[in-house]
Amino acid sequence: MGLLTALEGGYGDHADAVVVDGRAMSWEELLGAAGAVAERVAGADALAVLARPAAETVVAVVGGLLAGVPVVPLPPDSGPKERAHILRDSGARLLAVPSGGSAGAAEEGVTVLPVDPAARGGSGRHPEPAPERPAFILYTSGTTGAPKGAVIPRSAVAAGLDGLAAAWQWTAEDTLVHGLPLFHVHGLVLGVLGALRTGSRLVHTGRPTPGAYAGAHGSLYFGVPTVWSRVAADPEAARELSGARLLVSGSAPLPVPVFERLAALTGHAPIERYGMTESLITVSTRADGERRPGSVGLPLDGVRTRLAAEDGTPVPFDGESVGELQVAGATLFAGYLNRPDADAEAWTADGWFRTGDVAVVGPDGFHRIVGRASVDLIKSGGYKIGAGEVEAALRDHPAVADAAVVGVPDEDLGQAVVAYVIPDGPVSGEQLTAFVAERLSGHKRPRRVVLVDELPRNAMGKVLKKQLLDLG
Repeated sequence: MGLLTALEGGYGDHADAVVVDGRAMSWEELLGAAGAVAERVAGADALAVLARPAAETVVAVVGGLLAGVPVVPLPPDSGPKERAHILRDSGARLLAVPSGGSAGAAEEGVTVLPVDPAARGGSGRHPEPAPERPAFILYTSGTTGAPKGAVIPRSAVAAGLDGLAAAWQWTAEDTLVHGLPLFHVHGLVLGVLGALRTGSRLVHTGRPTPGAYAGAHGSLYFGVPTVWSRVAADPEAARELSGARLLVSGSAPLPVPVFERLAALTGHAPIERYGMTESLITVSTRADGERRPGSVGLPLDGVRTRLAAEDGTPVPFDGESVGELQVAGATLFAGYLNRPDADAEAWTADGWFRTGDVAVVGPDGFHRIVGRASVDLIKSGGYKIGAGEVEAALRDHPAVADAAVVGVPDEDLGQAVVAYVIPDGPVSGEQLTAFVAERLSGHKRPRRVVLVDELPRNAMGKVLKKQLLDLG
C-alpha cells in the first residue's frame, strides 16, 4: 500500500473528491495533474511549493510525493529573506506556482514551475518511493534564529495518519472540511494527505470563516482556536455543524469557554490533539473516549511519552507535577537538515525527542500541555508555574475575551507573572488578580495585568510570547 491510497483506486472516485476554494477535482483528475508535475520534477533534490490555498498547491505537493522528491512548502506571505533562506537551505531549485500566477521576485538559480490542474501526465503510474525517503522538509517558525528544516520521512507521515484514523475513526465515509494554511502540518499533512490516505472527501474552504464551514456540510472539521472562537461567536453557523461527526482543534490550546460554547451550540465536545512539526501528531482525545476541556488526551498507538525534570530525572504522572514532554515513536522526524548541532540538542542520549513543551500527565494518562518551556514555565519565588494554568483561570472570568501570561525578569522573584488580557467588558487588573488568587495558589496570581486590544499571533493562531516579553 502506498502513502496516498485514495489515488490507487481502492475507494472508487467522486467528481468532487477534492474541492479547494471552490475548484473540484476527482482523484483521477488529481492523479493526472500531479503525474504531469511528477514527470517534470523527477530526480530533483527538492521541490518548493508556493503554498497558497489553491488546487495548484495540492497538485504540486502530490506531484512531488509521487516522484519521491522532498516537498518544501513555502508560506505565501514569506518575506524575501525567509524565502531565500528556505530555498537555499533546502536545496530546492524548482519552485511550483499556479499557472499564470506570480511567484514574486525570482531567486537566482531557482526555476519557476507553473502548475495547471487541467494538465495530464503519463500513465499515472509511479513506483512507490522507499518508506524512509523524505516526504517533506518543513521549516519551523524560527523564533530564535533562521528557520530550521525538519526532514519528515514518508513512514512518519503514514504512521501519524494511521494513528489518527484509528483515534478519530476517520474513514472513506467522511467528508473533511477545513480552511487552514497549506504550509503547516495541520493544514497540509493532516488536512490534505489525511484525506488522500483515508479516502475521505476533502473540502478546503479557502478561508476558515464560520459561514464557509457552515455551508460545507462535512462530517469532520479541522480548526485552530481562533477559528473555533469565531464559529462559537456565530450561533447560526455553529448550529449548522450539529450534523458533523467530529470537530477537531489543534495548534494551540483551545480556551475552555470556547470548548464549552461549541459543545452547547453544536452538540459536539471538540476533539483536542497535540503535536509538533518535528513529531507530527502524537497525542489526542478519542472519538469514542472522554473529551476533557483543557486536555489533549492520550498518546496515539505506537507513541510513547514521558516527563522529565530540568536535570533529566523522571517526573511522575500524578496530575500535578510539571515536566518537559518527551516523545518516542514512528511519527518522529529524521532530524534537522544540515543541523547536527540542533539535532544534538533535540534528542536525549537514550533516543527520545525533547519537545520543549511542558506538560502535566494524570494517573489516567491524560495529557495537559502547559506551554513552551522557554516562555511558559515561569520560575517565580522558588515555585514553578505553568503559564497555561493561569491563562485558563483568567479566561474563566466573564469579562475576559483572551489572555496570555509570561514570566518577566524580576529582581526579587526571579520572574514575575505578568498577564496580557483582552477585556470583554469592564474589568480592572486588580479584579483579575483577585479572581485568579481565588482559584489558584496565591503564588500563581499575576503580579501585573496589562489590558490590550489584541495579542500578537502567527498564522496558526499561536500567541507570539517572545513579542510580549520584549514589551516587559
